[in-house]
Amino acid sequence: MITSSNYRQLNALDDEKGSGRWSRCATAAVVSSFCVMAGMANAADSAGCEGGGFTVLNRKAPQDLDVAANTIPSVITVRGKYVEFDIDANTFAVRNYVLTGAPNPADITGGVRTDVFQSKVPDHKGLFLNSAVELRLRETELVIQREGPGLTMKVQAKDCAQGGIFQMEVERDDQARTLFTHTLAPSAFYFDNRKFREREGATLSYKDTTVVVTPRVNFANDVSRKFVGRDSPQVADRVPHPECTNSIATRTGRPVDVQHCGGVSQWLVASGGRMGQVMGEDSVEVAPPATVCTRKCQAQNRVRGQAVVLGFPFPVAEPDRLKPRSPTIPLR
Repeated sequence: MITSSNYRQLNALDDEKGSGRWSRCATAAVVSSFCVMAGMANAADSAGCEGGGFTVLNRKAPQDLDVAANTIPSVITVRGKYVEFDIDANTFAVRNYVLTGAPNPADITGGVRTDVFQSKVPDHKGLFLNSAVELRLRETELVIQREGPGLTMKVQAKDCAQGGIFQMEVERDDQARTLFTHTLAPSAFYFDNRKFREREGATLSYKDTTVVVTPRVNFANDVSRKFVGRDSPQVADRVPHPECTNSIATRTGRPVDVQHCGGVSQWLVASGGRMGQVMGEDSVEVAPPATVCTRKCQAQNRVRGQAVVLGFPFPVAEPDRLKPRSPTIPLR
């Protein structure tokens, strides 16, 4: 049994009082008046983010400003020491999420530039973003937000060797759910984590309580034995695809069907909900799901090495790799 040497800390990127333009609440049909966590989990300790920091719209930290709409390019490039990605200005779809492999003791790439996600695309059903861009840069942290008629999108990220936390948040005036499609880079793949299957149903310690091990779908590659991550939803439901049905062996000897594709996942996200990712140790630890903040969200949910890290097998066995890579009938 290995316990995490790292801790998760939600860094409050909203203003110090938890109110103002960076603190936005949403009302969804399925959830009454909630505010999604404005902070982000720091998967690495401070050394894992050393020297990190993003350049966005030719600006570096510290920044807290509105960038005029008529100066925004069609693609907003986000470049950090450890993390890079692009944002489509009128939808806030994210493309080409990469870990650079820059030297750091917490590196999970093996020092190799590593493509992670090809794209993360929200379907806004015809809505678009056209306002000024609200930009906030603090040391290694980024919050970027834009609005349009009936729509608000926010992207939050952290520039760390393990990837830090990354999340996309959506709000719609009509409260409709938004379909997000995550497409992994060709070198990465989703898999049913055998380390979790072997312990499924077991009760493990967590802080001053316990948590039951449930199945876990992660993503990995065949290059680095430390490269691992998972999708991280909040107020969101994954869309199962029957054409991506995989028979997975369990410790009882009875196989179970897992309806998950190998290179694509789709999620229906409530207005005010979010879709993100967790990388490194935090993606293979046994901990409760993220809580939903209701008001004035501040730093909380600190793990501080109190969660059991089950890890993942490397290389991942072929029977545990989910197939096919994409659904034959994508949800629209």
